Amino acid sequence: MSTTATLPAGASAADAPASAPASDAPAGVPAAPRVRGFAYWLAEPAPAAVPLLRKRVRAVLAGWAVRAEVADVLLLAVSELAGNVVQHAAAGGRMRIGLAFDGGWLRLEVADQGAGSPRLPNPAEEVDPDSENGRGLLIVQLLAVEAGGELRFLAGEFGASVCVLLPVA
Repeated sequence: MSTTATLPAGASAADAPASAPASDAPAGVPAAPRVRGFAYWLAEPAPAAVPLLRKRVRAVLAGWAVRAEVADVLLLAVSELAGNVVQHAAAGGRMRIGLAFDGGWLRLEVADQGAGSPRLPNPAEEVDPDSENGRGLLIVQLLAVEAGGELRFLAGEFGASVCVLLPVA
């Protein structure tokens, strides 16, 4: 597993580039600080990688002083999404986990080199109530939306990826 490449997370609003968008905070409410940071890991899609990735993400989130309830959503997302890559990735592939913090938003992206594209199942039609599998993406989506964020599916150079965006006020 590759190690993280973390950029300093100590930038303040005064350090933001001139092209940074203005705050969307209502009058009288302080804007979220423009702290920036990035970390990523490359790993073999093996079951042993999942707890190591979760531990590394936890350490980065602690270093960024992310609130526990937001960190918990991202840690569950890392477990579910990396577990999906382990279960569905093509043999010999790699998975990439990226974590970014910028402008009051956290972004977690989990990608694999597989040709398939992830999608949310329709719970009423496709999820067997007795099955132990098939609910991970739905759970991650519900938690992200409940926290004010969203779940996205992307296709890129590395392959298919799932992205979780969460606000951190």
